[in-house]
Amino acid sequence: MEQARARDAATPQPYASAHVPEQAGSGQPARPRIPEQARIPEQARGEHTHSEPPAPRTVQRHSVRGQILEALRTALVDGELIPGEVYSAPVLGERFGVSATPVREAMQQLAIEGAVEVVPNRGFRVAVRTARELAELAEVRAMLEVPVMLRLARTVPATRWAALRPLADATAAAAATGDRAAYAETDRAFHRAVLALSGNQQLVMVADDLHRRSQWPLTSAPVTRRADLVADAAEHMALLEALVAQDLAVVQSLVREHFTGADG
Repeated sequence: MEQARARDAATPQPYASAHVPEQAGSGQPARPRIPEQARIPEQARGEHTHSEPPAPRTVQRHSVRGQILEALRTALVDGELIPGEVYSAPVLGERFGVSATPVREAMQQLAIEGAVEVVPNRGFRVAVRTARELAELAEVRAMLEVPVMLRLARTVPATRWAALRPLADATAAAAATGDRAAYAETDRAFHRAVLALSGNQQLVMVADDLHRRSQWPLTSAPVTRRADLVADAAEHMALLEALVAQDLAVVQSLVREHFTGADG
């Protein structure tokens, strides 16, 4: 799995000099690609007609902040926000077509999650990940999820597992396109659905946060190949089939391999 592959990745280089990256040949800061669904609609920026009352400021800010947060998370997974680089909220705000405030709020959330760190009077530096850190995340996820999956394998009826097949299919479809951001989201959705069968929502939230953190790329790691995504998605399908068949030996082997890349 991706965590196992990350463990073998080279240790990243020290921080590059902190700056806002420039567009090649233009002298302008590079603009992270924003997925179409994350683009901020004109009305969401607070514009309104005289015949239409403005939306409450608190609701509007939360909506814009949420969209910016998702756009930044996508840019992180895609490697468009470069580890070690510093990005200023005003500059990113100009690129997104919003004020610096929702960008700064979204970045503060990413700082809580460990994706960036605050650089006083400059902006936010994207965290430099290490192979050891990703390996530790994989180990903690395995400690949480493997026992739960094995218990569920013994207690959940086959029909409940079969109902998750569309989610496994979604990971395969995203992997086939090579879209890392789409795959990251469908991958987490599949794992959330499996863990939700335990009825423990705290477990689902904690495991999802760890999963999200494990998806941020290393500085020196090569771009994830489509073949790697396809292989990872195939593990989801194989696991689901084993759960439907209630083949506990295969389930145990697959879940441990999925997290650690090692048998047993």
